[in-house]
Amino acid sequence: MYRLRIRDLREDHDLSQKILAEYLQIHQTTYSDYELGNLNIPISALHALADYYDVSVDYLLGRTDVKKPYPKK
Repeated sequence: MYRLRIRDLREDHDLSQKILAEYLQIHQTTYSDYELGNLNIPISALHALADYYDVSVDYLLGRTDVKKPYPKK
């Protein structure tokens, strides 16, 4: 489910896979594999993407439809 959310968010923000891959400091092909579900996304990358899009990790994972991130401590 999360692969669909990260793709949708990327497309909604008119971003390329290359831009997100650079942000995560990975190869574009690795990011593509995340979107396709060919690779599991590391927790650190999930956190980074949640911060980038200002959403919760639970939203990325499809555990909730509420985008709002949790308050930071």
